[in-house]
Amino acid sequence: MRLVLSGGWFGEEGLYSCEVKEVIYPQSVEELKDFDGFVILSYELGGRFLELNLKETPLPKIVALKLSQPMRFEAEPKAVHLEPIGMSLSELEFKERVDKVKGYIERGDVYQINLSTKIDFSLQGKPSDLFLQFWERQPVPYGFLLELDDLFVMSGSMELFLEKRGKIICSKPIKGTGKSPDTILASEKERAENLMITDMVRNDIGRVARTGSVRVAELFKVEEYETLCQMHSTVEGETGENFPRIIRETFPPASVTGAPKHRAVQVIDELEPHPRGYYCGAAGFVEADGDFTLSVLIRTAFGGGSELSYFAGCGIVWDSDPDREWKELLLKTKAFYP
Repeated sequence: MRLVLSGGWFGEEGLYSCEVKEVIYPQSVEELKDFDGFVILSYELGGRFLELNLKETPLPKIVALKLSQPMRFEAEPKAVHLEPIGMSLSELEFKERVDKVKGYIERGDVYQINLSTKIDFSLQGKPSDLFLQFWERQPVPYGFLLELDDLFVMSGSMELFLEKRGKIICSKPIKGTGKSPDTILASEKERAENLMITDMVRNDIGRVARTGSVRVAELFKVEEYETLCQMHSTVEGETGENFPRIIRETFPPASVTGAPKHRAVQVIDELEPHPRGYYCGAAGFVEADGDFTLSVLIRTAFGGGSELSYFAGCGIVWDSDPDREWKELLLKTKAFYP
């Protein structure tokens, strides 16, 4: 059992590897109050926090790892082959649901919905080699591969859900995807989408922050990656709350749900035929002193044996074009399945 992860978690370049010394499956986030290690939080925990009955996988909702010290990791990936074997939403079905989302928006139920599809694959080769190819195509700060006896989870995420250092808590929600910075910045739709989610994150952090301390430190910043560009904003605040309370008030991440969050999660569960599992959840390091760094589990796959599922989604707003949203979804699969 091991965890291979991007040096970005430590402010370094390249990849690192940790031996998994112990795996724990807590039943609630309260059990993580004084934990020190790496955790994965399933999106499905959001159903508990929002008091909603969501579709669920049989996978553990929380995975907590005690690790050895990270060591530099270098390896040449061997050949692997991915064979698509199905999608939870085809192109036609996805576009039909985009129109349904716009119907909800027209009626005033929601302002934005993050809509996704699940792509199932058969894997010929090792998950570690698949992850290395994924990483080489698109290095990101919050990438990782967790290999357990009967489960593997890999993520090529570039999105910071929450980071707490001392009293300062920070989030960098991503909304806005394109092939170039100019394309994203010139799009009113992408900027409006980003602004809506930034406001949601301000609200979420405001639930655990000192009154008057929440601020938008960056707005509409575009980062370039190998296969696409993404726009994010940065929200900060001051808090004295502990890890469980912060997670209960902010999870699941706003950027992968929609606005308003409670209704958006209900609509997502209605329109998506698949449970999300770890996709759109969070993962990262928590420390016994209360500090932590969590990514949003976008660009994420999980499975066991020779089968795995990868997910991709888009933020849908009133002026979303179904054809363009489908193209954006495919763009988000390029690093994983060229």
